[in-house]
Amino acid sequence: MGQELPGWELPITTTLVVSAALATRDFQDVHHDRDLAVGHGSKDIFLNILTTTGLVQRYVGEWAGPAALIRACELRLGAPAYPGDTLSFSGVVTEALEVDDETRHVVDVTGTVSHGAHVTARVTVVLPGVDSAAASAEAVA
Repeated sequence: MGQELPGWELPITTTLVVSAALATRDFQDVHHDRDLAVGHGSKDIFLNILTTTGLVQRYVGEWAGPAALIRACELRLGAPAYPGDTLSFSGVVTEALEVDDETRHVVDVTGTVSHGAHVTARVTVVLPGVDSAAASAEAVA
């Protein structure tokens, strides 16, 4: 345990915020209308939770590989991710659990922007070809 995932940086653009909000059918004005978002007290439009969840799962999934299965994703939002900022992801494998005859790896993920943690998450993933906790410890060490 303790393996660190490679970092990933994603520039936050207005197009990303708006298109992802609309793609997830989130029509709240704070995700696509800058004037209304500012009128509600925000600095700008910002990423919605569904987009952030997808980005967290993408981050872990790209590390784990295309055959991996994400079993759970628990997250908490923090600082808003505004256009013009960069969302920087880091992660670490914290444990391996035997559940229902499969080894599930727990990955703690943090995504930060310039003014703090945007998201903290715990993702549980099954890595392909790992059958036991002993083998998984070797695979992620």
